[in-house]
Amino acid sequence: MSTTQSERLRELLEPLVTSQGLDLEEIAVDSVGRRRVLSVVVDSDTGADLDQIADVSRALSAKLDETDAMGEGEYTLEVGTPGAERALTEHRHYVRATGRLVRFQLHEGGEIVARILDVDDDGLDVEVPGVKGRKATARRLAFADIDRARVQVEFNRKDNDVNKDMKEEEEA
Repeated sequence: MSTTQSERLRELLEPLVTSQGLDLEEIAVDSVGRRRVLSVVVDSDTGADLDQIADVSRALSAKLDETDAMGEGEYTLEVGTPGAERALTEHRHYVRATGRLVRFQLHEGGEIVARILDVDDDGLDVEVPGVKGRKATARRLAFADIDRARVQVEFNRKDNDVNKDMKEEEEA
């Protein structure tokens, strides 16, 4: 049974990423002209700051230098976090996206945009925003019904809880 280079790299690098308190989300090797780029995406329940990214990048670079996992040619190592509009593919991704607006593609062919309220082992409770003055509606989505899910960027989010907390802090 053959394994791909990405699978071998995952086996090699995942323990290092985990030891830094992060999850290895994605790994990809791409050719850019004559050079290769190894892209590693890491995350955690609390996110990853620049210091953590730098630490894990140094650890991965050292490990790669002591092995021949990338072969003899030159390559560039890029370590980062998932983008703002990340795809949700694992249970932990849905948990981390609680409170966020997500576009769901459903197996039955439909699409909804809703805010994740709660996540359990079987699925999620979401709130579908009301349109044209209508009230938001609650809905239950089973993981089995979801084909794809992607976090949506919100520029003008009206978060009453955050605004309320900020107001209380200012008054104190």
